[in-house]
Amino acid sequence: MRERGGCDMQQRTSGRNRTGVGCVYMAYGQPVKRKKGPAPKMLGNEVCSVCGDKASGFHYNVLSCEGCKGFFRRSVIKSAQYSCKNNGRCEMDMYMRRKCQQCRLRKCREAGMLEQCVLSEEQIRLKKMKKQHEEETARSSTVVTPTPPLEAVALDPQQQEMIEKLVAMQKQCNKRSFLDRPKVTPWPQSQDLQNREVRQQRFAHFTELAIMSVQEIVDFAKQLPGFLELTREDQIALLKTSTIEIMLLETSRRYNPAIDSITFLKDFSYNKEDFAKAGLQFEFINPIFEFSKGMNDLHLDEAEYALLIAINIFSADRPNVQDHDLVERLQQPYVDALRSYIMIKRPNDHLMFPRMLMKLVSLRTLSSVHSEQVFALRLQDKKLPPLLSEIWDVNE
Repeated sequence: MRERGGCDMQQRTSGRNRTGVGCVYMAYGQPVKRKKGPAPKMLGNEVCSVCGDKASGFHYNVLSCEGCKGFFRRSVIKSAQYSCKNNGRCEMDMYMRRKCQQCRLRKCREAGMLEQCVLSEEQIRLKKMKKQHEEETARSSTVVTPTPPLEAVALDPQQQEMIEKLVAMQKQCNKRSFLDRPKVTPWPQSQDLQNREVRQQRFAHFTELAIMSVQEIVDFAKQLPGFLELTREDQIALLKTSTIEIMLLETSRRYNPAIDSITFLKDFSYNKEDFAKAGLQFEFINPIFEFSKGMNDLHLDEAEYALLIAINIFSADRPNVQDHDLVERLQQPYVDALRSYIMIKRPNDHLMFPRMLMKLVSLRTLSSVHSEQVFALRLQDKKLPPLLSEIWDVNE
């Protein structure tokens, strides 16, 4: 049986407060108003954490059977509401799972299944669209046909201003993080892999970089036009569920294919082995590098990255978001601006826009793998700082 969670940790004395995302959020100027992931090897006799049937793997962050996996997915996509004839007190097993859907869904959530790991119908549609595009491209790759000229496309003044503002905001946020660089625990020079203090120092180094990244994302999001129109609850719901995906996007733009490494704060470069030395597992490290390589192949510029991040933040299908319509309306200008920008910059690449949107779907999968990594860190007794524990929903 799996239990989601993580342990609390004393923050390092580098000027950071023991606080959660809500407090950090306020500190940044809020007005007062599987089988993917580093899971343990299966022996073949594991049972479902929900109903006790034979487990087929880790699904949505929990060891479960195919039946409970499909039931949870359908319930989340349909936002299903069930009722229990026993006032929600049914003991869940292979028999009762068919008799009481409310208690089955409750047990799924209690076991630790995460709604954010479930792809929405729109994401599935985009995934199918990408596959169709790839098949069409493969069929037509042997025949070269002239591309008809496109109608002239131009950004309207509002779009141009918005894009320039987004790029300037990102540069300013990155500059603040660079100024905080001296506060980060130094990467140890010792190569002793068995030394506990050295391992802890590497882990602290990475978690402190992660905290800086979270603060940078919060700062950027709150400057996005429209973000402060949302309720504070919806703002925090969007931030908590999008932060890891934006961190992975930011990681990908720092990937250097020449040395197969990722560089933070201009001169902190890490290869896969460095990530592993900090306590991360290759089941999580390898997908990060694969995603980064794929993003690098697209050759995106600062404006495209900034627009993708804004689109990712304003995702109405995130868990606990209340005003879906407003979030969608706020997202639409960024989607339109990205489409127009791509048509201007890449007039002959008709697949670039859906290809970029599909990267956001890939991020949902990576987010699920990240959940498994957080669980694995807990098994290793790696204690995350309070901010990371709260924003990644790690509870005792």
